Amino acid sequence: MNKGIGIDIVEISRLKRAIDKWGDSFLNRVFNKKEIDYSMQKRFPFQHLAARFAAKEAIIKAFGNSPVTFKDIEIINDKFGKPSCRINRKKNHIHLSIAHTDKYAIATAVI
Repeated sequence: MNKGIGIDIVEISRLKRAIDKWGDSFLNRVFNKKEIDYSMQKRFPFQHLAARFAAKEAIIKAFGNSPVTFKDIEIINDKFGKPSCRINRKKNHIHLSIAHTDKYAIATAVI
């Protein structure tokens, strides 16, 4: 039985502007070190950061009124690149799908 569903889309240039303006303060408020390191090693790091941001937003929306924050959620990839997440304090199975182009990142989460 599904408990919640969430979806989010992020304009990559908008996320990049936020990072350019707020720098590490923004990055550290939204992402953990592993997520930042993973994304920054990629050829187009802002696409990967935007995808993780969209995934976190989708997960928060799927939980509804539950107090889950950006820092509670860690977006990870298995050795084949399939995304999943770890969430502090929650014991729910979450299906996660992430995609991005050069302009947009989108994510869907189903609990």
